[in-house]
Amino acid sequence: MNPMEMKQNAAGSAERVLFTKEMKRDYTILIPTMLPVHFSLIVEMLKAHGYKAVLLSNDGPEVSECGLRYVHNDTCYPALLVIGQMIDALESGLYDKDKTALLITQTGGGCRASNYISLLRKALQKAGLSQIPVISFNVAGLEKNPGFSVTPGMYLRMFYAVLYGDLLMLLKNQCLPYERHKGATEALLAAWTERLSVQMRSRGYLSYRKLKQTCRQILREFDAIERGGEEKIRVGIVGEIFMKFSPLGNNRLEDFLLSEGAEVVMPGLLDFCLYCVYNGVIDHDLYGTGALKAWGSKKIFSFLTNRQKELIGMIREESSFRPMSSFAETPGLVKDTIGLGVKMGEGWLLTAEMLELIEQGVRNIVCAQPFGCLPNHIVAKGMMKPIKEKHPGVNIAAIDYDASASKINQENRIKLMLAEAMAQREAQAKQKAEQERAQTGAGGEKTPQPAVFPGQLEPEEQPEQRKGA
Repeated sequence: MNPMEMKQNAAGSAERVLFTKEMKRDYTILIPTMLPVHFSLIVEMLKAHGYKAVLLSNDGPEVSECGLRYVHNDTCYPALLVIGQMIDALESGLYDKDKTALLITQTGGGCRASNYISLLRKALQKAGLSQIPVISFNVAGLEKNPGFSVTPGMYLRMFYAVLYGDLLMLLKNQCLPYERHKGATEALLAAWTERLSVQMRSRGYLSYRKLKQTCRQILREFDAIERGGEEKIRVGIVGEIFMKFSPLGNNRLEDFLLSEGAEVVMPGLLDFCLYCVYNGVIDHDLYGTGALKAWGSKKIFSFLTNRQKELIGMIREESSFRPMSSFAETPGLVKDTIGLGVKMGEGWLLTAEMLELIEQGVRNIVCAQPFGCLPNHIVAKGMMKPIKEKHPGVNIAAIDYDASASKINQENRIKLMLAEAMAQREAQAKQKAEQERAQTGAGGEKTPQPAVFPGQLEPEEQPEQRKGA
């Protein structure tokens, strides 16, 4: 097949350049970042299979400005940033424009993750870079390239990368606010990212038994970090997937919350993957899709949720950290709140994640969303009122992100939410103190309570014996 063979895309507005087998040897594949640890491990896996993959790290206002030059300013903000990051990298001079390809994901849904690719090709054409192939990474059969394919073994290793990334993200967020020696958490995170990168680069079979051994070692080492101090206000982050996870998209929201004395709580990337798989299960009942597809989705869902449950068990056995919630129970949380047929954008998952955080005791939530995102207005802002009615006292701040949005205004709104959370905590502490004084004055004897370190499980939830300690 001719390397420069052109095909009209679905919109008919930009041409497609195929990524051929010959290109695999010489071309550098640029990948936009979203979750630095997760994506770095996936990139190392691609390298192990012969792809010259590079995870982009360029950020700052120039990325947004580059996006605005080639994408309409009314376009979804995540699309603008992803396209801006790619073209900014191409224009940096670091890469040969005639030996470079771009890779972007497509989920097969009706929102941004399936439509970026057409916008990207139009932007490349406008920038005079139409010779650059754009590779679609998808499992829905949307586009295929003869020079890029993913084997079942690669998918399995990508699942391992997501599992590792979710675990490291959870441990980092529970250690950073309490570390006695500043920098200890980040140093251990960097060390384990490098060790896991080596594991991902290896071409031999990576067994699940090896993964479990590695996870247990990670848990023990993070649990050994010396921590202390008073318990912080926990703040959950939900929202559109790019805005939620990407420091580029949310103006380093995690760092800001940490600087304000909060502990960040975030659902993992695996939950989004499970959401996509679960939709394949329920589509058969809701819309009459193929029974074979539903059966396959059910098998994959069962496999992934079982692995997640095993990871939750390891966290409880090997450490004092709070584990993530099991996704097997997540769909049931939205009963009587939103239908499981609502799937545009993050769909019912976004509502479920807010309810999941509240169930975990996280009473303060930031919902990060692109300005003007219709699906998020329905499944996030539209659900805030019924959620608050069911859970009085919960603070939810919907923060819009856009190229023209003021970072100061965004941070001030979050500060108002934190101030409200602090006022609620002080009121609860005052009420508790008054109750204790009343008990003492009435001749009551106060029952001593065991100390619980911030971030630990409650005493009755602690395992009787640690395994592997």
